[in-house]
Amino acid sequence: MPRGLGDIPSLRLETLQNFVTKWTSDPSLVLSTLFGSSNSPSSTIKWESQEGGRGMSPFKPPGAPTPMTSPQGVAQHSAEAAFWGDKAYYDEEFLNNLRKEGTENVYLGAQERLARDLATYMNRVDRRREWMMAKMILSGSFSYSATGGVKISVDYDIPSDHQVTLATADKWQAGTSRDILSDIIDGKKKISDDTGSQVTHAIFNSTVLKYMAQDPSILTLLQRSAFGQGNLFDGPVDKIVAVNPKIIGGLLDIPNFIVYDEMYEVRAYLTAVVTADSTTVVSVEDVTDFEVGGTLRFYDVSAGTWEEETIASVQVEAGTVTVSTAPSTSYKAIEDYVVMRRPFVGDTQFVMFAGQVDGRAIAEYKKAPYGLDRVWGAKADREEQWDPDGVFVRVQDKGLPVLYQRDAIYQLTVN
Repeated sequence: MPRGLGDIPSLRLETLQNFVTKWTSDPSLVLSTLFGSSNSPSSTIKWESQEGGRGMSPFKPPGAPTPMTSPQGVAQHSAEAAFWGDKAYYDEEFLNNLRKEGTENVYLGAQERLARDLATYMNRVDRRREWMMAKMILSGSFSYSATGGVKISVDYDIPSDHQVTLATADKWQAGTSRDILSDIIDGKKKISDDTGSQVTHAIFNSTVLKYMAQDPSILTLLQRSAFGQGNLFDGPVDKIVAVNPKIIGGLLDIPNFIVYDEMYEVRAYLTAVVTADSTTVVSVEDVTDFEVGGTLRFYDVSAGTWEEETIASVQVEAGTVTVSTAPSTSYKAIEDYVVMRRPFVGDTQFVMFAGQVDGRAIAEYKKAPYGLDRVWGAKADREEQWDPDGVFVRVQDKGLPVLYQRDAIYQLTVN
Protein backbone atom coordinates (compact mmCIF):
# COMPACT_ATOMS: atom_id res chain seq x y z
CA MET A 1 0.00 0.00 0.00
CA PRO A 2 1.29 3.52 -0.71
CA ARG A 3 3.21 4.89 2.22
CA GLY A 4 1.72 7.85 4.01
CA LEU A 5 -1.47 7.88 1.94
CA GLY A 6 -3.62 7.88 5.04
CA ASP A 7 -1.82 11.01 6.22
CA ILE A 8 -2.96 13.07 3.23
CA PRO A 9 -5.88 15.08 4.62
CA SER A 10 -7.61 15.46 1.25
CA LEU A 11 -7.75 11.69 0.74
CA ARG A 12 -8.97 10.64 4.16
CA LEU A 13 -12.26 8.80 3.92
CA GLU A 14 -13.95 11.16 6.34
CA THR A 15 -12.79 14.13 4.25
CA LEU A 16 -14.08 12.62 1.02
CA GLN A 17 -17.47 11.80 2.49
CA ASN A 18 -17.67 15.15 4.25
CA PHE A 19 -17.23 16.80 0.87
CA VAL A 20 -20.15 14.78 -0.50
CA THR A 21 -22.29 15.69 2.53
CA LYS A 22 -21.59 19.40 2.18
CA TRP A 23 -21.79 19.47 -1.63
CA THR A 24 -24.76 21.50 -2.83
CA SER A 25 -26.36 20.21 -6.02
CA ASP A 26 -26.00 22.30 -9.13
CA PRO A 27 -28.83 24.87 -8.86
CA SER A 28 -29.52 24.44 -12.59
CA LEU A 29 -30.82 20.91 -11.91
CA VAL A 30 -34.43 21.59 -10.87
CA LEU A 31 -36.39 18.36 -11.45
CA SER A 32 -34.75 16.47 -8.58
CA THR A 33 -35.91 19.18 -6.17
CA LEU A 34 -39.60 18.97 -7.09
CA PHE A 35 -40.33 16.00 -4.81
CA GLY A 36 -39.04 14.58 -1.56
CA SER A 37 -36.99 11.44 -0.94
CA SER A 38 -36.93 8.54 1.51
CA ASN A 39 -34.92 5.39 2.19
CA SER A 40 -36.02 2.04 0.80
CA PRO A 41 -35.35 -1.00 3.04
CA SER A 42 -33.87 -2.93 0.10
CA SER A 43 -32.52 -2.44 -3.39
CA THR A 44 -35.80 -3.78 -4.80
CA ILE A 45 -38.08 -0.76 -4.88
CA LYS A 46 -41.78 -1.52 -4.42
CA TRP A 47 -44.58 1.01 -4.62
CA GLU A 48 -48.28 1.37 -5.37
CA SER A 49 -49.76 3.91 -7.74
CA GLN A 50 -53.32 4.93 -8.41
CA GLU A 51 -55.60 6.88 -10.70
CA GLY A 52 -58.49 9.07 -9.66
CA GLY A 53 -59.18 11.14 -6.59
CA ARG A 54 -61.78 13.20 -4.69
CA GLY A 55 -63.39 10.06 -3.21
CA MET A 56 -66.24 10.37 -0.70
CA SER A 57 -67.35 7.98 2.04
CA PRO A 58 -70.77 6.31 1.61
CA PHE A 59 -73.62 6.64 4.07
CA LYS A 60 -74.39 3.67 6.33
CA PRO A 61 -77.27 2.81 8.66
CA PRO A 62 -76.60 2.98 12.41
CA GLY A 63 -75.35 -0.38 13.70
CA ALA A 64 -74.44 -1.63 10.22
CA PRO A 65 -70.91 -2.67 9.19
CA THR A 66 -68.82 0.04 7.57
CA PRO A 67 -68.54 -0.58 3.80
CA MET A 68 -65.19 -1.76 2.46
CA THR A 69 -63.28 0.62 0.20
CA SER A 70 -59.93 0.94 -1.54
CA PRO A 71 -58.11 3.59 -3.59
CA GLN A 72 -59.23 3.85 -7.19
CA GLY A 73 -57.13 2.28 -9.92
CA VAL A 74 -54.44 0.85 -7.64
CA ALA A 75 -51.49 -0.81 -9.36
CA GLN A 76 -48.45 -2.45 -7.78
CA HIS A 77 -44.95 -1.85 -9.11
CA SER A 78 -41.53 -3.31 -8.41
CA ALA A 79 -38.11 -2.61 -9.91
CA GLU A 80 -34.48 -3.03 -8.96
CA ALA A 81 -32.91 0.29 -8.00
CA ALA A 82 -30.61 1.89 -10.54
CA PHE A 83 -26.93 1.99 -9.51
CA TRP A 84 -24.44 4.49 -10.92
CA GLY A 85 -21.13 6.17 -10.17
CA ASP A 86 -17.72 7.39 -11.33
CA LYS A 87 -14.16 6.36 -10.50
CA ALA A 88 -10.83 8.15 -11.12
CA TYR A 89 -7.19 7.19 -10.60
CA TYR A 90 -4.55 9.45 -9.05
CA ASP A 91 -0.94 8.41 -9.52
CA GLU A 92 2.12 8.74 -7.32
CA GLU A 93 3.21 12.09 -8.75
CA PHE A 94 -0.15 13.67 -8.03
CA LEU A 95 -0.20 12.22 -4.53
CA ASN A 96 3.30 13.48 -3.80
CA ASN A 97 2.27 16.96 -4.87
CA LEU A 98 -0.61 16.81 -2.44
CA ARG A 99 1.75 16.34 0.52
CA LYS A 100 4.86 18.10 -0.77
CA GLU A 101 6.28 20.46 1.85
CA GLY A 102 7.79 23.85 1.21
CA THR A 103 6.07 24.39 -2.17
CA GLU A 104 2.79 25.97 -1.26
CA ASN A 105 1.74 26.74 -4.83
CA VAL A 106 2.07 23.11 -5.94
CA TYR A 107 0.34 21.92 -2.80
CA LEU A 108 -2.60 24.27 -3.20
CA GLY A 109 -2.83 23.51 -6.90
CA ALA A 110 -3.17 19.79 -6.21
CA GLN A 111 -5.67 20.43 -3.43
CA GLU A 112 -7.75 22.58 -5.73
CA ARG A 113 -7.54 19.97 -8.47
CA LEU A 114 -8.85 17.25 -6.16
CA ALA A 115 -11.68 19.47 -4.90
CA ARG A 116 -12.62 20.38 -8.45
CA ASP A 117 -12.59 16.74 -9.54
CA LEU A 118 -14.78 15.67 -6.62
CA ALA A 119 -17.24 18.45 -7.47
CA THR A 120 -17.34 17.16 -11.05
CA TYR A 121 -18.00 13.57 -9.91
CA MET A 122 -20.80 14.72 -7.60
CA ASN A 123 -22.33 16.81 -10.37
CA ARG A 124 -22.31 13.76 -12.66
CA VAL A 125 -24.00 11.65 -9.98
CA ASP A 126 -26.64 14.32 -9.41
CA ARG A 127 -27.17 14.70 -13.16
CA ARG A 128 -27.96 10.98 -13.48
CA ARG A 129 -30.66 11.30 -10.82
CA GLU A 130 -31.98 14.38 -12.64
CA TRP A 131 -32.07 12.33 -15.84
CA MET A 132 -34.22 9.65 -14.18
CA MET A 133 -36.61 12.25 -12.76
CA ALA A 134 -36.88 13.86 -16.20
CA LYS A 135 -37.63 10.54 -17.87
CA MET A 136 -40.34 9.71 -15.34
CA ILE A 137 -42.07 13.10 -15.61
CA LEU A 138 -41.55 13.84 -19.30
CA SER A 139 -41.57 10.39 -20.91
CA GLY A 140 -43.11 8.01 -18.38
CA SER A 141 -40.43 5.33 -18.75
CA PHE A 142 -36.70 4.70 -19.04
CA SER A 143 -34.13 1.90 -19.19
CA TYR A 144 -30.89 1.27 -17.32
CA SER A 145 -28.26 -1.40 -16.63
CA ALA A 146 -28.50 -3.77 -13.66
CA THR A 147 -26.44 -6.64 -12.23
CA GLY A 148 -24.72 -8.69 -14.91
CA GLY A 149 -25.32 -6.08 -17.59
CA VAL A 150 -29.04 -6.89 -17.75
CA LYS A 151 -31.11 -4.02 -19.17
CA ILE A 152 -34.13 -3.06 -17.05
CA SER A 153 -37.03 -0.92 -18.22
CA VAL A 154 -39.36 0.93 -15.87
CA ASP A 155 -42.77 1.99 -17.19
CA TYR A 156 -44.80 4.24 -14.90
CA ASP A 157 -48.08 3.38 -16.67
CA ILE A 158 -49.21 6.93 -17.34
CA PRO A 159 -52.68 6.65 -18.97
CA SER A 160 -52.68 6.90 -22.74
CA ASP A 161 -55.15 9.80 -22.70
CA HIS A 162 -52.58 11.73 -20.63
CA GLN A 163 -49.93 11.23 -23.33
CA VAL A 164 -51.16 13.37 -26.21
CA THR A 165 -49.46 14.01 -29.55
CA LEU A 166 -50.91 16.87 -31.57
CA ALA A 167 -51.99 16.33 -35.16
CA THR A 168 -49.96 18.00 -37.90
CA ALA A 169 -52.42 20.87 -38.31
CA ASP A 170 -52.37 21.51 -34.56
CA LYS A 171 -48.56 21.65 -34.09
CA TRP A 172 -47.47 24.67 -32.10
CA GLN A 173 -44.67 25.71 -34.45
CA ALA A 174 -46.54 26.10 -37.72
CA GLY A 175 -49.82 24.20 -37.53
CA THR A 176 -52.51 25.80 -39.65
CA SER A 177 -55.14 25.13 -36.95
CA ARG A 178 -52.98 25.49 -33.85
CA ASP A 179 -54.67 26.63 -30.66
CA ILE A 180 -52.08 26.67 -27.89
CA LEU A 181 -54.36 28.07 -25.20
CA SER A 182 -57.00 25.42 -25.83
CA ASP A 183 -54.40 22.63 -25.76
CA ILE A 184 -53.12 23.77 -22.36
CA ILE A 185 -56.59 24.30 -20.94
CA ASP A 186 -57.65 20.84 -22.16
CA GLY A 187 -54.69 19.31 -20.34
CA LYS A 188 -55.44 21.22 -17.15
CA LYS A 189 -59.07 20.13 -17.26
CA LYS A 190 -58.06 16.52 -17.87
CA ILE A 191 -55.92 16.46 -14.74
CA SER A 192 -58.61 18.24 -12.73
CA ASP A 193 -61.37 15.91 -13.91
CA ASP A 194 -59.34 12.75 -13.25
CA THR A 195 -57.65 13.62 -9.94
CA GLY A 196 -59.61 16.49 -8.41
CA SER A 197 -56.39 18.51 -8.18
CA GLN A 198 -55.21 21.56 -10.06
CA VAL A 199 -52.10 21.82 -12.21
CA THR A 200 -49.25 23.39 -10.25
CA HIS A 201 -46.32 22.91 -12.65
CA ALA A 202 -45.62 23.17 -16.37
CA ILE A 203 -42.20 22.26 -17.79
CA PHE A 204 -40.87 23.10 -21.26
CA ASN A 205 -37.79 24.62 -22.90
CA SER A 206 -37.05 27.96 -24.55
CA THR A 207 -37.98 26.71 -28.00
CA VAL A 208 -41.52 25.88 -26.86
CA LEU A 209 -41.67 29.18 -24.94
CA LYS A 210 -40.96 30.96 -28.23
CA TYR A 211 -43.91 29.20 -29.86
CA MET A 212 -46.15 30.49 -27.08
CA ALA A 213 -44.70 34.00 -27.14
CA GLN A 214 -45.32 34.27 -30.88
CA ASP A 215 -48.82 32.80 -30.79
CA PRO A 216 -51.42 35.36 -31.96
CA SER A 217 -54.04 34.33 -29.40
CA ILE A 218 -51.62 34.72 -26.49
CA LEU A 219 -50.30 38.00 -27.83
CA THR A 220 -53.83 39.31 -28.19
CA LEU A 221 -54.63 38.50 -24.56
CA LEU A 222 -51.47 40.23 -23.42
CA GLN A 223 -51.73 43.39 -25.47
CA ARG A 224 -51.26 46.50 -23.36
CA SER A 225 -54.85 47.53 -24.01
CA ALA A 226 -56.13 44.21 -22.63
CA PHE A 227 -53.51 43.60 -19.92
CA GLY A 228 -52.80 47.03 -18.48
CA GLN A 229 -49.12 47.81 -18.88
CA GLY A 230 -48.38 44.08 -19.38
CA ASN A 231 -44.77 42.88 -19.37
CA LEU A 232 -44.78 39.73 -21.45
CA PHE A 233 -41.45 40.84 -22.85
CA ASP A 234 -38.38 42.24 -21.13
CA GLY A 235 -37.68 45.30 -23.25
CA PRO A 236 -39.60 47.37 -25.81
CA VAL A 237 -42.27 45.48 -27.72
CA ASP A 238 -40.61 46.29 -31.03
CA LYS A 239 -37.21 45.12 -29.74
CA ILE A 240 -37.88 41.92 -27.84
CA VAL A 241 -34.92 40.92 -25.65
CA ALA A 242 -36.34 38.02 -23.65
CA VAL A 243 -39.72 36.53 -22.91
CA ASN A 244 -41.02 36.63 -19.34
CA PRO A 245 -42.69 33.21 -18.86
CA LYS A 246 -44.23 34.18 -15.50
CA ILE A 247 -46.73 36.39 -17.30
CA ILE A 248 -47.96 33.54 -19.49
CA GLY A 249 -48.00 31.24 -16.45
CA GLY A 250 -50.06 33.81 -14.54
CA LEU A 251 -52.49 34.09 -17.44
CA LEU A 252 -52.91 30.30 -17.46
CA ASP A 253 -53.09 30.09 -13.64
CA ILE A 254 -50.08 27.73 -13.44
CA PRO A 255 -47.95 28.86 -10.46
CA ASN A 256 -44.73 27.12 -11.49
CA PHE A 257 -44.22 27.84 -15.19
CA ILE A 258 -40.72 26.40 -15.65
CA VAL A 259 -38.48 27.06 -18.64
CA TYR A 260 -35.80 24.35 -18.44
CA ASP A 261 -32.89 24.33 -20.88
CA GLU A 262 -30.35 22.27 -18.94
CA MET A 263 -28.56 19.52 -20.90
CA TYR A 264 -26.69 16.29 -20.26
CA GLU A 265 -23.86 14.59 -22.12
CA VAL A 266 -23.42 10.92 -23.04
CA ARG A 267 -19.92 9.74 -23.99
CA ALA A 268 -18.79 6.28 -25.17
CA TYR A 269 -15.60 4.94 -26.75
CA LEU A 270 -15.76 3.15 -30.06
CA THR A 271 -15.35 -0.63 -29.87
CA ALA A 272 -14.91 -1.11 -33.63
CA VAL A 273 -13.31 0.87 -36.42
CA VAL A 274 -15.43 3.45 -38.22
CA THR A 275 -14.53 3.67 -41.92
CA ALA A 276 -14.94 6.99 -43.71
CA ASP A 277 -17.95 7.28 -46.05
CA SER A 278 -18.89 3.67 -45.28
CA THR A 279 -19.77 2.90 -41.67
CA THR A 280 -23.27 3.86 -40.51
CA VAL A 281 -23.66 1.19 -37.81
CA VAL A 282 -21.33 2.33 -35.03
CA SER A 283 -20.27 -0.02 -32.19
CA VAL A 284 -19.73 1.64 -28.81
CA GLU A 285 -19.05 0.46 -25.26
CA ASP A 286 -22.51 1.37 -23.91
CA VAL A 287 -25.51 2.49 -25.99
CA THR A 288 -28.06 2.71 -23.17
CA ASP A 289 -28.40 6.51 -23.06
CA PHE A 290 -28.20 7.30 -26.76
CA GLU A 291 -31.51 8.37 -28.31
CA VAL A 292 -32.98 8.46 -31.80
CA GLY A 293 -32.91 11.99 -33.21
CA GLY A 294 -29.92 13.00 -31.11
CA THR A 295 -26.74 14.39 -32.64
CA LEU A 296 -23.75 12.05 -32.46
CA ARG A 297 -20.40 13.84 -32.47
CA PHE A 298 -17.37 11.75 -33.55
CA TYR A 299 -14.05 12.79 -31.96
CA ASP A 300 -10.67 12.02 -33.54
CA VAL A 301 -8.43 12.21 -30.46
CA SER A 302 -5.07 12.29 -32.26
CA ALA A 303 -6.10 14.92 -34.80
CA GLY A 304 -8.20 16.97 -32.39
CA THR A 305 -11.09 17.17 -34.86
CA TRP A 306 -14.76 16.17 -34.84
CA GLU A 307 -17.86 15.87 -37.01
CA GLU A 308 -21.55 15.27 -36.34
CA GLU A 309 -24.24 12.95 -37.67
CA THR A 310 -27.88 12.32 -36.67
CA ILE A 311 -28.80 9.14 -34.77
CA ALA A 312 -31.28 7.11 -36.84
CA SER A 313 -31.68 4.11 -34.51
CA VAL A 314 -30.22 2.49 -31.40
CA GLN A 315 -29.77 -1.29 -31.02
CA VAL A 316 -29.31 -1.96 -27.30
CA GLU A 317 -28.78 -5.71 -27.59
CA ALA A 318 -26.21 -5.33 -30.37
CA GLY A 319 -24.45 -2.41 -28.70
CA THR A 320 -24.64 -0.25 -31.83
CA VAL A 321 -25.86 3.17 -32.87
CA THR A 322 -26.92 3.71 -36.48
CA VAL A 323 -26.40 7.18 -37.96
CA SER A 324 -28.29 8.56 -40.95
CA THR A 325 -25.09 9.31 -42.90
CA ALA A 326 -21.64 7.76 -42.65
CA PRO A 327 -19.01 10.17 -41.25
CA SER A 328 -16.47 11.50 -43.74
CA THR A 329 -13.47 10.57 -41.55
CA SER A 330 -12.27 7.20 -40.25
CA TYR A 331 -12.06 6.66 -36.48
CA LYS A 332 -10.10 4.17 -34.36
CA ALA A 333 -11.55 1.73 -31.87
CA ILE A 334 -10.74 2.32 -28.16
CA GLU A 335 -8.87 5.59 -28.87
CA ASP A 336 -11.66 7.65 -30.44
CA TYR A 337 -15.10 8.25 -28.97
CA VAL A 338 -18.57 9.65 -29.64
CA VAL A 339 -20.62 12.17 -27.66
CA MET A 340 -24.32 13.03 -27.63
CA ARG A 341 -25.45 16.24 -25.91
CA ARG A 342 -29.18 16.43 -25.34
CA PRO A 343 -31.58 18.61 -23.31
CA PHE A 344 -33.52 17.08 -20.44
CA VAL A 345 -36.64 18.65 -21.97
CA GLY A 346 -36.98 18.29 -25.74
CA ASP A 347 -38.15 20.87 -28.26
CA THR A 348 -41.42 18.97 -28.72
CA GLN A 349 -42.45 18.64 -25.06
CA PHE A 350 -44.86 20.57 -22.86
CA VAL A 351 -45.67 18.70 -19.65
CA MET A 352 -48.05 19.66 -16.85
CA PHE A 353 -48.71 18.03 -13.50
CA ALA A 354 -50.39 18.50 -10.16
CA GLY A 355 -47.83 18.40 -7.36
CA GLN A 356 -50.26 16.81 -4.91
CA VAL A 357 -53.46 14.77 -5.03
CA ASP A 358 -55.58 14.52 -1.87
CA GLY A 359 -52.76 16.20 0.03
CA ARG A 360 -50.14 13.64 -0.97
CA ALA A 361 -47.15 14.25 -3.24
CA ILE A 362 -47.60 12.46 -6.57
CA ALA A 363 -43.99 11.23 -6.72
CA GLU A 364 -40.89 10.58 -4.66
CA TYR A 365 -37.26 9.55 -5.03
CA LYS A 366 -36.43 6.29 -3.24
CA LYS A 367 -32.84 5.90 -2.05
CA ALA A 368 -31.65 2.27 -2.00
CA PRO A 369 -28.99 0.72 0.26
CA TYR A 370 -25.66 -0.41 -1.23
CA GLY A 371 -22.13 -1.35 -0.23
CA LEU A 372 -20.86 -3.53 2.60
CA ASP A 373 -21.62 -0.76 5.08
CA ARG A 374 -25.21 -0.39 3.77
CA VAL A 375 -25.43 3.31 2.98
CA TRP A 376 -28.18 5.42 1.38
CA GLY A 377 -27.46 8.32 -0.92
CA ALA A 378 -24.24 9.49 -2.60
CA LYS A 379 -21.01 8.23 -1.07
CA ALA A 380 -17.32 8.84 -1.81
CA ASP A 381 -14.62 6.30 -1.00
CA ARG A 382 -11.12 5.25 -2.08
CA GLU A 383 -9.06 2.17 -2.85
CA GLU A 384 -5.25 2.20 -2.53
CA GLN A 385 -3.02 0.48 -5.07
CA TRP A 386 0.55 -0.79 -4.73
CA ASP A 387 3.15 -0.87 -7.54
CA PRO A 388 2.69 1.58 -9.00
CA ASP A 389 1.58 3.64 -6.03
CA GLY A 390 -1.77 5.28 -6.53
CA VAL A 391 -5.32 5.54 -5.36
CA PHE A 392 -8.77 5.20 -6.93
CA VAL A 393 -11.39 7.69 -5.77
CA ARG A 394 -15.02 6.70 -6.36
CA VAL A 395 -18.44 8.33 -5.97
CA GLN A 396 -21.61 6.20 -6.13
CA ASP A 397 -25.36 6.43 -5.63
CA LYS A 398 -28.34 4.11 -5.88
CA GLY A 399 -32.07 4.70 -6.10
CA LEU A 400 -35.15 5.10 -8.26
CA PRO A 401 -37.90 7.71 -8.69
CA VAL A 402 -41.42 6.40 -8.08
CA LEU A 403 -44.77 7.78 -9.25
CA TYR A 404 -47.76 7.42 -6.94
CA GLN A 405 -50.45 9.20 -8.98
CA ARG A 406 -50.32 8.16 -12.61
CA ASP A 407 -52.99 10.51 -13.96
CA ALA A 408 -51.60 13.65 -12.30
CA ILE A 409 -49.22 14.13 -15.25
CA TYR A 410 -50.21 15.32 -18.73
CA GLN A 411 -47.55 14.91 -21.44
CA LEU A 412 -48.17 16.98 -24.56
CA THR A 413 -46.06 16.52 -27.69
CA VAL A 414 -46.45 19.84 -29.49
CA ASN A 415 -44.29 19.31 -32.61
